[in-house]
Amino acid sequence: MADTTTIITGNLTDAPELKFTPNGAAVANFRVAVTPRVREGDTWKDGETSFFRVNAWRQMAENATESLSKGDRVIVVGRLKARSWETPEGERRSVVEIEADEIGPSLRWATAKPERATAASGAKAKAAGQFNDEPPF
Repeated sequence: MADTTTIITGNLTDAPELKFTPNGAAVANFRVAVTPRVREGDTWKDGETSFFRVNAWRQMAENATESLSKGDRVIVVGRLKARSWETPEGERRSVVEIEADEIGPSLRWATAKPERATAASGAKAKAAGQFNDEPPF
């Protein structure tokens, strides 16, 4: 079965949260609020907001966490993934999430200056005390 590719544009509801799997793979989770504009007569109004959970893996997870913050408008290209689980009370739950293939800032109402990520950049480098700042002396 082929993956279901989707593209969304919306605003981050919170800053991406970076975690690591037991094997050490980085994963960032965040939600994107997508609100369509609806025309009513001569005016526009906000439609109903949909919220999408997005998962980014490995270097993209670290880059997203370092680059994006709450409220940023983003474009996400990814694949829809369904997962199910059982709560401690025995209830079955399921959710459809987006596994991100690409994440970028929307330039419709903002500017961005891309900077190539290096192996020494990212959350791991900051945790190790490596910074790109000049020494203060």
